[in-house]
Amino acid sequence: MKTLGTFSQEMLRRIQSGYMPYLVSILHALVGIYLVYTSPRSNIAFLIFISSLLTLYTVKTSAAYKVTAGVLLAVVVMPILGVRNIFYLEILFQICVFAALALGLNIVVGFAGLLDLGYVAFYAVGAYLWAFFGSQQYYVIPYAPGTQPADLPFLLPGDMFYLFLMLAVIIAAVTGILLGLPVLRLRGDYLAIVTLGFGEVIRVLANNLDKPWNITNGPQGITPIQRPTLPPAVVDLFNNTLGPVIGHPVKASDVYNVLFYLMALLIILVIILVARRLDDSKIGRAWTAIREDETAAIAMGIPLVRMKLAAFAAGASFAGAMGVMFAASRTFVSPESFSFMQSIGVLTMVILGGIGSIPGVILGAAVVVLLNLQVLQGLSLYLSQLRQSDAVIPIINFAWKNLSTQLDPAKYQRLLFGIILILMMIFRPAGLIPAARRQRELAVEESGD
Repeated sequence: MKTLGTFSQEMLRRIQSGYMPYLVSILHALVGIYLVYTSPRSNIAFLIFISSLLTLYTVKTSAAYKVTAGVLLAVVVMPILGVRNIFYLEILFQICVFAALALGLNIVVGFAGLLDLGYVAFYAVGAYLWAFFGSQQYYVIPYAPGTQPADLPFLLPGDMFYLFLMLAVIIAAVTGILLGLPVLRLRGDYLAIVTLGFGEVIRVLANNLDKPWNITNGPQGITPIQRPTLPPAVVDLFNNTLGPVIGHPVKASDVYNVLFYLMALLIILVIILVARRLDDSKIGRAWTAIREDETAAIAMGIPLVRMKLAAFAAGASFAGAMGVMFAASRTFVSPESFSFMQSIGVLTMVILGGIGSIPGVILGAAVVVLLNLQVLQGLSLYLSQLRQSDAVIPIINFAWKNLSTQLDPAKYQRLLFGIILILMMIFRPAGLIPAARRQRELAVEESGD
């Protein structure tokens, strides 16, 4: 008689052989699409649909099939379902933004082994770069916050957004180099403390540069920030081609959300290509040597200064580009968006997914965003509805309306992430999808060689 473990291994082997992987991935995607399309407000339906991408990644199919199915789901299906419920498109955009940030931090922490606790500062540099030049802020400089006239012009046209996407890469990379210069001789905790201070310096500057010249508008933030021009023909084309499928007229704001989602997706693809090429290059191997043992790396002739600066510059450049994207999509930036907890959140994504693992980091970003925006907030909304009813908890006969608001799950986000990280360190220290090198190291440790 087969044990439960043997039976599960046999089932897994059958699923991963022949045409079964294709059928499983297609069936999972179709079920998710159907559930989200018919129940566009169901969180469970969306989780089933979004997890179909993970199924597509894990099953053993041809690379061509995975690329084709992934493109169809990400570029065609997701925008349609997202426009039916714009909240889903917001979740997808947030996943893309934080996945890009996590991939950038993964270069610094995962590839080079440099613990950076102020990574969100580079994100802020990109956001405030476009916020200043893509708004009226240049003409607001002589005025105190809240006293400027309402008819001030914009400094640059909205279509300069595309140029600033590239400029932000350069300026954020230079900022990364400037951060790297003072910390070249620091390691471990000391490096983390200095980078933490750098992140706080950027946030405090954004919060206080509203006097004597109003450069950042202080805690009130900068708004309105321009978006790139969207021709009316694009909205009409969207309505004519996809309107019947979506089920309601599509507005310009919906198309903007789709546009920013697709651009964020494109940036992630570029980041993945660059990160893979770097990891497989001489630079990537030098980063690995520095991460494992700086002294040995120096003895082998690796230029420590240049390699560390290259890691800071590469990681920062990705964050700068996403900062511009964030500012344009929100049309508003403020210092609260770039707090220390944001840096910790991005680092959590890297650790959860697997330090040094590109697919793992993306999965970690998706898990954290989904827990944040959908699972915890969905449970909080559900409890709020129960409090407004006369329902009672069975057995103990306790009225839901008497339940304290302090017990809302959304308020325990940091506690939950802390518990998750502790469990990960105990049961899966390499992350959800470990890097290949880390998997080999764990295999050697388990074998006792």
